[in-house]
Amino acid sequence: MTTDLAKFAKDNGVKYFMISFTDLFGGQRAKLVPAQAIADMQEDGAGFAGFATWLDMTPAHPDMLAVPDPSSVIQLPWKPEVAWVAGNCVMEGEDVAQAPRNVLRRLIDEAAAEGLHVKTGIEAEYFLMTPDGNQISDEYDTAAKPCYDQQAVMRRYEVVREICDYMLDMGWGPYQNDHEDANGQFEMNWEFDDALKTADKHSFFKFMTKSVAEAHGFRATFMPKPVEGLTGNGCHAHISVWDAPGDRAKTNVFAMDANDSSQTAELGLSEKGRHFLGGIMKHASALAAITNPTVNSYKRINAPRTMSGATWAPNTVTWTGNNRTHMVRVPGPGRFELRLPDGATNPYLLQAVIIAAGLDGIRSQADPGKRYDIDMYAEGHKVRGAPKLPLNMLDALREYDKDKSLKAAMGEEFSAAYLKMKQQEWNDFTSHFSQWEKDNTLDI
Repeated sequence: MTTDLAKFAKDNGVKYFMISFTDLFGGQRAKLVPAQAIADMQEDGAGFAGFATWLDMTPAHPDMLAVPDPSSVIQLPWKPEVAWVAGNCVMEGEDVAQAPRNVLRRLIDEAAAEGLHVKTGIEAEYFLMTPDGNQISDEYDTAAKPCYDQQAVMRRYEVVREICDYMLDMGWGPYQNDHEDANGQFEMNWEFDDALKTADKHSFFKFMTKSVAEAHGFRATFMPKPVEGLTGNGCHAHISVWDAPGDRAKTNVFAMDANDSSQTAELGLSEKGRHFLGGIMKHASALAAITNPTVNSYKRINAPRTMSGATWAPNTVTWTGNNRTHMVRVPGPGRFELRLPDGATNPYLLQAVIIAAGLDGIRSQADPGKRYDIDMYAEGHKVRGAPKLPLNMLDALREYDKDKSLKAAMGEEFSAAYLKMKQQEWNDFTSHFSQWEKDNTLDI
């Protein structure tokens, strides 16, 4: 049954709705709509000029309407008179094919038509910085190995507790919070869910974390590598596939069948799980254009050793059992963890590209290749034949452009728009004049 947003407002004391959508670069855009106007907006949508956001549009395009999806509505726990609701972008009665949430919705429907329902959990890491973003917020957070530092996490207890309390209030099922491997870095985990719900929660989590941090005088950033020499912000995704969505799910399609004698049987992955993983491995280099979408992303996955002793990020297309030095690990039966994505990844495109690659893997019965159980940081040089991940954003875009099947799965219109906009971003970066150039070239 569809939620009536006007009734939701009346029942919950909501005065305003934020009708929100996410553009190609992960920018969160919204219109603030009075509750008295939400009935019309629920039917027709809130109007936006697409060119004014990071979408491949011109000023001549007609209005783009963000039609709220009432199933996504969340009352802001820190400002209950406002409710956030995700919008689906429409133009002249048709879904905007390049809009990230629409890309994901289409792929979810495609998977469902084959009896596959992807569920994911994400681990969104972030730093708490000073308001100007120049340094971490806690001057005492200086340990060489700060991961799980109880003193440091308690010095930021008020921020962490407030965010976790809100997740509890919203029924997300948060189950642990910790100080991560970099000074000033934190992570919060909540229960996995259907891919679209996880994407909406991920989007809202970023908005909520930034808002709470600002209220406490800090700046939260999900930037992949905000501090040189420290571990970057990952966004690991735990992936499984089920026979039905939501609470109707009974069977984990990735769980090993008792009669399964495949290579991954000892890791608890079924044949379909193995092929889905094969799709991730097959498309990994192209995947990086979506999972690692910024210039800064490649300072994380191709980073030198950090102060803690490890980057905790992959640089080679390999998979393993319960070993965090590889791109994919299988930590337990019926699921696997993709460790490639970083904090800049678009919440909707992340889920979409996982489904696109995995579906292709199942359809083509892709083989994930040899499993490696070595420490990739110490012995990665011994691996022969495994592709290296892209060295920079341009290489990643070129890999994506070459991957015809992945581009088609994500949608040709989306892929063309994404590549165009990201190529412009790369060109803007390369034309930027840096201090490094002066320091290393002035006296030549």
